[in-house]
Amino acid sequence: MSRFNTQPYIDNSLSNAPEWLNSLLGKADIEINGRRPWDMQVNDPRAIDMLTTRGSLGIGEAYMEGYWDSPALDQFFARVIRHSLDVRIVRYLRFRYLLHQARHILFNLQSPERAFEVGEQHYDIGNDIFEIMLDPTMSYSCGYWDHAKNLEEAQYNKLDMICRKLELKPGDKLLDIGCGWGGLARHAAEHYDVKVTGITISREQLELAVQRCQGLPVNIELVDYRELDGEYDKIVSVGMFEHVGFKNYEAYFNTAKKLLKPDGLFLLHTIGSQYTSYRNDPWVDKYIFPNGYLPSMKQICEATEGRLIIEDVHNFGMDYDKTLMAWWERFNAGWSSLSDRYDQRFYRMWKYYLHCFAGAFRARRNQLWQLVLSRPERSEQYRSTRPV
Repeated sequence: MSRFNTQPYIDNSLSNAPEWLNSLLGKADIEINGRRPWDMQVNDPRAIDMLTTRGSLGIGEAYMEGYWDSPALDQFFARVIRHSLDVRIVRYLRFRYLLHQARHILFNLQSPERAFEVGEQHYDIGNDIFEIMLDPTMSYSCGYWDHAKNLEEAQYNKLDMICRKLELKPGDKLLDIGCGWGGLARHAAEHYDVKVTGITISREQLELAVQRCQGLPVNIELVDYRELDGEYDKIVSVGMFEHVGFKNYEAYFNTAKKLLKPDGLFLLHTIGSQYTSYRNDPWVDKYIFPNGYLPSMKQICEATEGRLIIEDVHNFGMDYDKTLMAWWERFNAGWSSLSDRYDQRFYRMWKYYLHCFAGAFRARRNQLWQLVLSRPERSEQYRSTRPV
């Protein structure tokens, strides 16, 4: 049987799947080889075996191998997550998941020695992928879609909203923790006349960010946040906190407090989870964001208590669904220019990643928060900013 065969090996039959799996999928109105866009089309019987023995890691790897498909993968995941099927399957594979969770509890997977692993595995895979997928600002985080007609407008709105929330003014020194390809640093320097120091743990990002910010008062460095010194008027961190890990939250906010001037502001933009957990998804951990971890609001509040004051919280997680699907459209449209350097397995891995994340935001399991924080010494009242 062809590895990427798209013809299901059974015809509208659930008889080859265990009874508990049929029942589980039925709770989300998903059928194996059904006729709806969100149904699971099984191309190879190994897909069922990998799902029932290895859970989320197995089903993800089976998809990468072409063992199953779904015409609307985002809808499939939205249903799976909305009905907590991923949580329910843990009950059937409890021992395997306990081992995965124990790894996160017993070890600091985001220690200084491990800090660069996610950069090497994910962000350094190739700037060509991200240049195809992202908008011209190279923003690899949620856009703000209110009044936006397309991805480029949504990302511009997000960048400018951040600058206004930070109350940037000419001459400010801005620290960008996790600056990516320099999109925010460039925007702030060009439009708000500030001096920016950006840091990243990706060599590929560093190289392109330096090029994109050439001629501007922007300095980009390859360094872990825990090594920083100095004092800044404003601090921003967009899409980086997901790599900090719960064992390092106190150190992260202590560092931010140390670097921030007494009257300064710190904006944290992060994906968050509806629930507090102490593990990440095994497939995402292995193939997309090694050692990644999504915080809950409870964890953020506990880690900032006694350190920083939360001035403002803004949740626009539903916009991440739109952002991810826009990235998928751009990636898929540009695949022909990438296919000579990346194989079909990579294509399916990337498709799976973007669609499962879109489903998680659509199901409201994942959130997107922007928090504005300050030091207790700040005496000026903060006024919340939202686009008109």
